[in-house]
Amino acid sequence: MINYETIKPWLFKLEPENAHHLAECVLRLTNLCEPPFKAFLKSHFVDNKVLTQELFGRTFSNPIGLGAGFDKNATMIKGIRTLGFGFTEIGTVTPKPQKGNPKPRMFRHIEEKSIQNAMGFNNQGATKVVNMLKQRFPYATPIGVNIGKNKLTLDSEAIDDYISLIKTFDGWGDYFVINISSPNTPGLRDLQNEEFVSKLFTEAKKLTQMPILLKIAPDMEVEDAVALTKMAVEKGADGIIATNTSIDYSLVKEPKDIGGISGAVLKEKSFKIFEAIAKELYGKTILISVGGIDSAQEAYRRIKAGASLVQILSGLVFYGPDMIMDINHELTRLIKADGYKNITQAIGADIKS
Repeated sequence: MINYETIKPWLFKLEPENAHHLAECVLRLTNLCEPPFKAFLKSHFVDNKVLTQELFGRTFSNPIGLGAGFDKNATMIKGIRTLGFGFTEIGTVTPKPQKGNPKPRMFRHIEEKSIQNAMGFNNQGATKVVNMLKQRFPYATPIGVNIGKNKLTLDSEAIDDYISLIKTFDGWGDYFVINISSPNTPGLRDLQNEEFVSKLFTEAKKLTQMPILLKIAPDMEVEDAVALTKMAVEKGADGIIATNTSIDYSLVKEPKDIGGISGAVLKEKSFKIFEAIAKELYGKTILISVGGIDSAQEAYRRIKAGASLVQILSGLVFYGPDMIMDINHELTRLIKADGYKNITQAIGADIKS
């Protein structure tokens, strides 16, 4: 195998979005010719009873998932599993296709191991994406469907977009994620209010048996985040994902004035929000932590704080395809070292102690 550190300097000579397209081309090859990837799958996909848990009616072989934003159009599901991810989230998908924001719209902060993106929900639209999912069904690992409103949809009509998407994707994923926390669609974060969330979950729960999760931003006041997520769970939310990208541009030395920041610099900001939510909601709903997770130690910190699952995105850019395998092997060791036989015993350990 080629060492990622050897090819990373060459990849970083490409514009970030072009490098992403290159990665997509490679991962899509598994759809056309799967046998050459089997050896990589065998070595990188960690299927260990220590890490296995049942959630949303599916088996999660390991708790490390790929966050939304990488596989926007569900074209890389098989390839992502090959990298070792225990689950993946496709999207964000909107009802109508949209090109997203003007380029350039993705930037690396190499020294800080972070990414700034202003993609703007670029995707092929619900009809094409659901057809892609149908072609890939049944899925070897659980699939989340991350949904959002179109840019031109008025906030007053936003609920119609989410309802339309739930109807379209019903039965073609393992859970939904309501995305009202991206900073790249004007006005979207204004929907992070109790009135909208209450109405949306009340309507959505009538339409599907699929679990529906809410994803929140890391830039909310802690008290507001806790209140909003608590209310969402009361209205039927089956889980909370904390957090999306940040518009706190002070996190990096040379920020752009657009988009949201993810990666290592988001670690503590994301954890602070997650920890507060977990203290309120642990044991009442499923919690997923995302933001700056780049090691088994950090993943384990989130798990002990109450996360059943964690998601990674930017770390993959900086650490390469062995990252997921390495985290899962080390996470197994950490769980065993604490005397646990299964990850479920470790989840929320810091809250229970």
